[in-house]
Amino acid sequence: MTAPRHDSPCPPLADADWPETIADLRAGFAGSLNVYRTMAHRPSLLKAWAPLRRHLVEANALGPALSEVAILRAGHRLQSAYEWAHHVSRARQLGFDDARIESIRHIPQGTDALIVGAVDALLDRHALGPDQEAELADAIGRDAVFDLIALVGFYSVLGALLETYATPLDERIQQEAEGAPALFALATAL
Repeated sequence: MTAPRHDSPCPPLADADWPETIADLRAGFAGSLNVYRTMAHRPSLLKAWAPLRRHLVEANALGPALSEVAILRAGHRLQSAYEWAHHVSRARQLGFDDARIESIRHIPQGTDALIVGAVDALLDRHALGPDQEAELADAIGRDAVFDLIALVGFYSVLGALLETYATPLDERIQQEAEGAPALFALATAL
């Protein structure tokens, strides 16, 4: 694993430094992950982020497994070690085997390949082509296509924040990564 930078101007906030204006978020999702503890440096952004996060993470039309495929591919393509490692852990919790996770770095099979291709198109061309959108809509439904586009945008913003502020892995993920370092490490060759 890559060692975190120690010179970040916005390291994850400790409980003692948590802004009072978003005290209610600390006990939930925001207080449990370094990404949101970093984002807490801008309380109004974190507060505005919460409803979109709730939809995209908990209630999107892709469902948990295809969401993880999309997030893993975005993390890989964005070179976000934090997102990659955290979502390797989440994918494993969902029952992904290591081979499926590893395939997302490359070109997987079936519906996973459609999702990976869509993430690549969104990151490379900032749009899905008409044929690609139609194929996705047939395979996963148009609501899921909308949520996929939004999910890639959401994780692109998170990836930029994480890399800009050198947000370190959360301790639980770091410990899990030590048990499978090759899988959890972000591949540098794309």
